Amino acid sequence: MKYGSILKACRERKGWNQEEMAFHLHVNQSDISKYENNVKEPALSLFQKWATLTGSQDVLVAFICGMDGVSILTNILSTMGTSIIGGFVSFLL
Repeated sequence: MKYGSILKACRERKGWNQEEMAFHLHVNQSDISKYENNVKEPALSLFQKWATLTGSQDVLVAFICGMDGVSILTNILSTMGTSIIGGFVSFLL
């Protein structure tokens, strides 16, 4: 499952860069990059902590319940403003 974009969107919604996320999770910045680029799969406990730190527990529930990534990203991005949504959708395409 492609979870990296979801993790990145949660981090960005919080307003943190990868270094800040790494600090709060007690991991290396390179690990954050690997998670967000689907190179390394995070443990469920790390995913849960990520969601809690970023205030995205709703994302964790949706992910565990099998909601598709596009729906999750749409919900995350809708809280960030419409100008970001267009740019992010363009980036994905």
